[in-house]
Amino acid sequence: MRNSIIDYTLYLADSALILGQRNGDWCGHGPILEQDIAITNITLDLIGQARSFYQYAASLIGGDSTEDSLAYLRGEREFKNCLLAERPNGDWGQTILRQFLFSNFQRELYTVLTQHTDQTLAAIAEKSLKEVNYHCRWSSEWVVRLGDGTDESHLKMKTALENLWPYTGELFKGADYEIAVGMDPSSLHTPWFNQVEKVLQEATLPISSTEHIFMHTGGKQGVHSEQLGFLLTELQYMQRAYPGSNW
Repeated sequence: MRNSIIDYTLYLADSALILGQRNGDWCGHGPILEQDIAITNITLDLIGQARSFYQYAASLIGGDSTEDSLAYLRGEREFKNCLLAERPNGDWGQTILRQFLFSNFQRELYTVLTQHTDQTLAAIAEKSLKEVNYHCRWSSEWVVRLGDGTDESHLKMKTALENLWPYTGELFKGADYEIAVGMDPSSLHTPWFNQVEKVLQEATLPISSTEHIFMHTGGKQGVHSEQLGFLLTELQYMQRAYPGSNW
């Protein structure tokens, strides 16, 4: 059970960290100043969530393990983040849609996790829910704005949906360690889908053509796309080049 809790905590931490790292690439490059600041704040929220989970995982692992060693000194096969989090940013629309899909999943997940018997996981989830609710609201507004906007923005959002939807199935396919800690994500699919469908309909982005397609999996077990290797090279460079360095 202890190992399953560690693996599950790392899954939560890794998914938040990797998406935060992806979003961080927009800092200074957002379409307008206000939204540049918004995506940067969301990035900070995600990294803050990751830190809390890493700190807990490090305390369970013991020894020399720290939040920094877990983030900076593991290889890509050791990361358990969902594949959706590591997908490339693409254009602004794809970044928004990725955040929208992930944040709505996080909201359902953290809501259930607040009732978990592991009090530390429950406390982190409860603290993070306020942030996630904002992420959902912000990304939903942008999905509607772009999906029901100009012909060009609609086409880009439609393309983003086609690109990202095949990575959503993994969110609801339980890994062994999820089941072991009593967190079967399949129960989250219906409320997640209902909310996502409602917003996408308002954004005039039909999903009927993408419902029954092949879903990519493997991230939770450490099998990732080549994109994660490039991301980790940048994320971990300083610590690997100058081991043990700190501020």
